[in-house]
Amino acid sequence: MYKIVLSKHFQSFEPFLINIQSYFSVNNESIHKARNELKIISYNDQKTVVKSFKRPNLLRSFIYTFLRDSKAKKSFDNCLRLKDFTPKPIGYIEFYQNSFLSTSYFVSEKFDYNFTIREPLLDNTFENRNEVFQEFAKFTFELHQANILHLDYSPGNILIKKQNNSYIFKVVDVNRMDFRELSLHERLQNFNKLWANDHDLTVMAQEYAKLINEDENKCVEIACEFNNKHKNKMRLKHRLKGKKIND
Repeated sequence: MYKIVLSKHFQSFEPFLINIQSYFSVNNESIHKARNELKIISYNDQKTVVKSFKRPNLLRSFIYTFLRDSKAKKSFDNCLRLKDFTPKPIGYIEFYQNSFLSTSYFVSEKFDYNFTIREPLLDNTFENRNEVFQEFAKFTFELHQANILHLDYSPGNILIKKQNNSYIFKVVDVNRMDFRELSLHERLQNFNKLWANDHDLTVMAQEYAKLINEDENKCVEIACEFNNKHKNKMRLKHRLKGKKIND
């Protein structure tokens, strides 16, 4: 037993999703494997990214069956709401066993990006890095103006494609989102998971301040305060676990 939902422009992908478990098991192009796994799989000459969600335990299976949307459905629905901010969603499928959710998959178009925001953040010699940070601030501002708050706004989830003399940004891993009007503090706090240094964050915050018509020094101060609080929190968390975290 399964439930399948497809975007209106991708109805021809129904056989692909119905047989996604077979496609996924024989494919070796894994690009991320942790709690969930992502693979690049081609279908009818179209490259897709397939996200397989971890099989839920009995309690979570009950919750996702009767009380809450599955992660696959949430990812699909959020992509539809984000529109051009994400790679195009193709669809999702949920498989059930004994009337309870067993496994689920979310499928989107593959976005051919050149790098993530992580590379310029880590490489001081990265070409036009300040320009990248300024363009990223503009992209973030556009997200916020659309009442979108990405709760996992971390470096690996921000994809960047260089096109001519400009940059195209897309966000992924959109399972955890808020859709509402944001205060200035909430907007600037959204930069804190980048683990940026003060100089790079200042470039972003100054550009953001111009767009929102706020004092630049004020925005830099707020952004850096949230950034340092987050870093201190993560350092403490890792120390308590006996682990070292790199700055």
